Amino acid sequence: MTPHNKANKGDFAKTVLMPGDPNRSRFVAENFLEDAVLVNDVRGVQGYTGKYKGVPVSVMASGMGVPSISIYSYELFTEYDVENIIRIGSAGALKRDMQLGSVVAGMGACSDSNAASQFELNASFAPIASFELLKAAVKSAEEMGVNMPVGNIYTSDMFYDKAGRALKMAEYGVLAVEMEAAGLYLTAAKTGKNALTICSISDNLVTGEELSPDARETSFTNMIKVALETAVKMN
Repeated sequence: MTPHNKANKGDFAKTVLMPGDPNRSRFVAENFLEDAVLVNDVRGVQGYTGKYKGVPVSVMASGMGVPSISIYSYELFTEYDVENIIRIGSAGALKRDMQLGSVVAGMGACSDSNAASQFELNASFAPIASFELLKAAVKSAEEMGVNMPVGNIYTSDMFYDKAGRALKMAEYGVLAVEMEAAGLYLTAAKTGKNALTICSISDNLVTGEELSPDARETSFTNMIKVALETAVKMN
């Protein structure tokens, strides 16, 4: 147990899917996992463990932002023997032709977060995904017929980006903006574990299109299935 997690050791599977929203955590557990059991609900951050195609899989929310996902992922990696965390979240497209609800995988995560400086590396650390997880996710997407662009994403500390930093990132080929991937990748690197971010496009910063809050919660089926199939491959 930790200050943020009342689960017992062994309650989490080796692979954890991690949405930001606790409601999405419950949605995945109720609609995709068999025999799902609630193992944590401290601060309303719900964590469940069940099975997908006979393979144990957990899902637990991370909350919003680098500090929040850094806490939960660090505890899962170090206190609960979790090996793989796959963030399943929403992102804003930085490409005009990226459609709402489409899927993107973050091979790397640019960021304006200052989190890496806490490790006192005296250099710019490049947070990247686990190649093993990414390879399994790409294969899963191909098998499902899901078009999943892979590339750099941008982890921003600011949701209301008044300076327009995200759109400037687009000039360098960055695909989408979200708020957690860099923190997750840093934690995985520090603990020697595996992490990947797969996002569904909830809005497009170029065209101004966006999904409703209800649609964000329930319409990300392809992203969730790609992540679950990845978990099966990692078993």
